[in-house]
Amino acid sequence: MNVYSFSGPSGTGKSSFALELAHQLEIDAIIDDGLFIMNGCRKAGTSAKFEKSAFKAVKRAIFSDDAHVEEVRVALQEVQPEKLMIIGTSDRMTIRIAERLGVGEIEHFYHIDEYRTSKQMKMAKFIRKTEGKHIMPVPFVEVQQNFFKRLVMKGFEIFSTKKEKIGETTIVQPDFHEDLLVYKTKDFTQSIRQVCEDSPYIMDVTKLQFTLYPLPITKLVLVYSSDETEHMDEKLYMLQQQINQAFDEQFEIEFDTIDLQVEHLASQKKPLKIKKQAAVVEH
Repeated sequence: MNVYSFSGPSGTGKSSFALELAHQLEIDAIIDDGLFIMNGCRKAGTSAKFEKSAFKAVKRAIFSDDAHVEEVRVALQEVQPEKLMIIGTSDRMTIRIAERLGVGEIEHFYHIDEYRTSKQMKMAKFIRKTEGKHIMPVPFVEVQQNFFKRLVMKGFEIFSTKKEKIGETTIVQPDFHEDLLVYKTKDFTQSIRQVCEDSPYIMDVTKLQFTLYPLPITKLVLVYSSDETEHMDEKLYMLQQQINQAFDEQFEIEFDTIDLQVEHLASQKKPLKIKKQAAVVEH
């Protein structure tokens, strides 16, 4: 069979994109986190996402257990897919899995950063850290039928560019996930506000709108210093960069859009007060 590798750091959205990539490459069979999946259905294996500890999850994902290996090998021999995609956190990991399963050498290597931007991958990691959500590239009903009872949710339906449904995902929350980070809306808006407070040419913020999902966006209506109008565009661009950098440093996510609008000019610095604020953080 032709063997493909699809890799990238943990939590960057590989399993979410795997079905789409497999469809593009006309691949019917996938190895992901200990599972052998064929045409969207579980054929063999046990998911690493249902292990009790991170250590056991890694061992499951790399097929350290001989009985696990044998189960998947038998299923592969029975189905004999022409193409097989192995998903892992690195090329080294997918190569090791291929060796354990005896499927031959990997001929094609693909990486998540070829298909997802830095912003998208950081947002996927953020959701992992704050919501504990892990994605499995199988339908919800497959998880219900084949695994022990765990907290699971229906994920997303995946469609091709021609609007054809090519698969479904399931959202799970593994027992081994670390404690979740908790942020409030004011944490995000305060980060934006602080940068504006530190700016020598922003007199006031009269309106601040912020939305977190699917990628962070913000809109600010500003009172700008009448003494700083020279190269004003450049200074506002620099302010955008400073807001984005501060946000990235604090939350490890980046803005998709930062919209700055100057309401009017003022010559005296005023205490920064957000007179009207709207924030949306739901999906």
